Amino acid sequence: MDIVLIAGMWLDGSAWNDVVPELEKLGHRPIALTLPGQGDGNAAATYADQVAAVVAAIDAADGPALVVGHSAACTLAWVAADARPEKVAHVALVGGMPNQDGDKYFGFFEPVDEVVPFPGWEPFEGPDSDDMSAELKATVAAGAIAVPAAVTQGVVGLTDEQRYDVPVTMVCPEFTPADAKEWLEAGDIPSLTKATRLDYADIDSGHWPMFTKPVELARILADCTEG
Repeated sequence: MDIVLIAGMWLDGSAWNDVVPELEKLGHRPIALTLPGQGDGNAAATYADQVAAVVAAIDAADGPALVVGHSAACTLAWVAADARPEKVAHVALVGGMPNQDGDKYFGFFEPVDEVVPFPGWEPFEGPDSDDMSAELKATVAAGAIAVPAAVTQGVVGLTDEQRYDVPVTMVCPEFTPADAKEWLEAGDIPSLTKATRLDYADIDSGHWPMFTKPVELARILADCTEG
């Protein structure tokens, strides 16, 4: 199956470099996206441009695809299911939850000079990054891409309730499946309350398992393709 991989904030398609060969070994065709404004040199990119890039990748896939969103890009994966419910076989949400219709795409950090730069590791101390070595942190920070404010300040639009029939797996890294279920039951993940099939997969990692647990992550994603 084609597997569309969408990394979160400050990352380009190379974030999946260690996951891609593992998925290929398992018989899949991974498509690691470099989003507009996140590695393609387009400083004028917008949120709509990123959505269009994800939808274009799904349209180009050979049959219905697994769409994987990491962190903030969980929203992009969910928006893709909304835009192409018949072309998305499954959505995997790695370390994040999709926003609702009308929400700002990424409002956690305010733009500086029209971009949202990587804020350093201090905001992610603890379970998010405890499994990352100092060397890995330095490498990731050195490659981090400041994301245009026109991306982060974009407004999420959802229109087709057929998205709720697309199977979803929440991949739980720095939190547990039990945490995710509790949040869902408490109404803290409103975008998924109507999902007709929602599964959970635990992975013993921090927020960036593509760097620290690529083999395990690939296996979980491959499991999502098996229906």
